[in-house]
Amino acid sequence: MAMTFLRASCLPTLFLILLSCNMRASEAQTPAPAPGLSYTFYRTTCPQLESIVRTQLQTVFNSDIGQAAGLLRLHFHDCFVQGCDGSVLLDGSASGPSEKDAPPNLSLRAQAFVIIENLRRLVHNACNRTVSCSDLTALAARDAVFLSGGPNYSIPLGRRDGTTFATRNATLANLPPPTANTTTILNSLSTKGFTPTDVVALSGGHTIGIAHCTSFTPRLFPTRDPTMDQTFFNNLRLTCPTNVTDNTTFMDIRSPNVFDNRYYVDLMNRQGLFTSDQDLYTDSRTRGIVTNYAINQTLFFRDFVNAMIKMGQLSVLTGTQGQIRTNCSRVNSNNLFILPGMENNEDEKLASY
Repeated sequence: MAMTFLRASCLPTLFLILLSCNMRASEAQTPAPAPGLSYTFYRTTCPQLESIVRTQLQTVFNSDIGQAAGLLRLHFHDCFVQGCDGSVLLDGSASGPSEKDAPPNLSLRAQAFVIIENLRRLVHNACNRTVSCSDLTALAARDAVFLSGGPNYSIPLGRRDGTTFATRNATLANLPPPTANTTTILNSLSTKGFTPTDVVALSGGHTIGIAHCTSFTPRLFPTRDPTMDQTFFNNLRLTCPTNVTDNTTFMDIRSPNVFDNRYYVDLMNRQGLFTSDQDLYTDSRTRGIVTNYAINQTLFFRDFVNAMIKMGQLSVLTGTQGQIRTNCSRVNSNNLFILPGMENNEDEKLASY
């Protein structure tokens, strides 16, 4: 896939000056697969897996490209809490509310869960019960990036699904809020092995998608956050006229439905939506990384891919650990595979979005 650079004619004067800066872009090493994962894991058991997923998601995105951001965010929220085990997909039970019910996950797109379950049905009908919901979530996030204009890349597979979901407190502790500053985010993600470069690259996922007013109203009320551009502030106040308005707006005002590096251009122009976004450019530890990505989309894509592969292997279950769910929202009653034909015929149908 061709990777493009921003034309100088599109850049502000400050940006043109920065183009002359010496930029050191050392070659990043692609993370090796975690034990139990492999780039060829389903080569014999489900060789058509990636084709099924991509074809289905192409259909979904042709109808609503906004779902791409929802699937990418779902993968983030799964992996950062309890590892990439599909636990965010589980419904609550008698033991308590699920991760879905924790405050950071209440804004996850309901359709994202439907899409993952539909993918499971398609894949399990084609390949029996061989592919986990956590692998499908990872593949859906990868294709969400590619099909919205981002890089195409391979990810290691072989995850198994967890049988428990995290508590509300654990979810809150592992998902920094949009009001968090760079220090909070760097400290939080460093415990998971992420570098400042990883953090800034992963934040680039905000180049697609929407956000609710309530996630950034502290920057609008009672007065304008001084790090926010005045015109950007004026426009946001039209969308969010009060501090309790529940409207939505795009996270990247330049190319909201295209996965590219314009998010970083936004930050350089003081047009980042969240505190957690804009502070990446304010903070001296991450400002240079933001600038490099704004200038060089190829560099951003490379570092984003490496950070995504790294994130996608957090605390994975493999081998005989966990299970392969027969419904992504429920734990299996036992850990046995269900053979084709043993499920209700309703399993053949796909839910509408």
